[in-house]
Amino acid sequence: MKYTLKQLQVFLAVAHHQNVSRAAGELSMSQSAVSGALKDLESQFAIQLFDRVGKRLQINELGTRLRPDAEALVSRALELEQAFSLHHIAGDLKVGATLTIGNYLCVPLMRDYMARTPDSRVQLEVANTDTIAREILDFKIDIGMIEGEYHHPELQLEPWREDELVCFCAPDHPLANVPELTTAQILAAQWILREPGSGTRQTFDRAFHHHLYRLDIVLELQHTEAIKRAVESGLGVACLSTITLQDAFERGTLVPLRTPQFDLRRTLYWVLHRHKYRSAGIKQWLDVCTL
Repeated sequence: MKYTLKQLQVFLAVAHHQNVSRAAGELSMSQSAVSGALKDLESQFAIQLFDRVGKRLQINELGTRLRPDAEALVSRALELEQAFSLHHIAGDLKVGATLTIGNYLCVPLMRDYMARTPDSRVQLEVANTDTIAREILDFKIDIGMIEGEYHHPELQLEPWREDELVCFCAPDHPLANVPELTTAQILAAQWILREPGSGTRQTFDRAFHHHLYRLDIVLELQHTEAIKRAVESGLGVACLSTITLQDAFERGTLVPLRTPQFDLRRTLYWVLHRHKYRSAGIKQWLDVCTL
């Protein structure tokens, strides 16, 4: 075999950081050792994996094409090493989740995963759909749980569970006792929405697409709780997942608004890189999600 796993780890670290010194720090190696390992790998096959731009290394077309296979091979090697040394069935897992899923649905999934694999840990990153997709494409996280559809040839998107958004307001808002919102009332209201790029905003925009250009959007916020507080304060009406609003509806601090003319149903998905090796940890996580 002309290459070593260490050379592949160096290649992947440099591809991730696009910088030799930061890659060296991640691998606990000297900069010269990282440069030497990368040079040896390229020399052995008479190839170039990066374009050198000053001190910055930009992965080129060949490097981009080989990177998923290298990721898969190193992941499998690390899993085998873990099985040899610690006898784990599944190891630590990096999960990316959009805000609604991460804040309201992931904790029981993490609990069940760690109950099955007591020595394992789950690292959870919560961000919007666009960010999670980019992190998966860059192999920074193992699996994503997202609220919106995201189409990319390198991503595998699979349905997980159904969800529905609901419009709502404060109990003392003028629309609170309206049986069903009319188009005129919707256009006259001040709206507080999630930011563009989020799955929630994607669903809202699709449902209201005929009226979007006429809506009075006064705030666009990244966090669900901030939107709920703003609505409770009387700043406007909003639209979020029913998952995030159940407690507030039960307490009476927020009230739902009926908009049957708009389809606010959506599907929640899990997403993987198509070339990501499905480790025992990923398989275990998917198994937990289907319970």
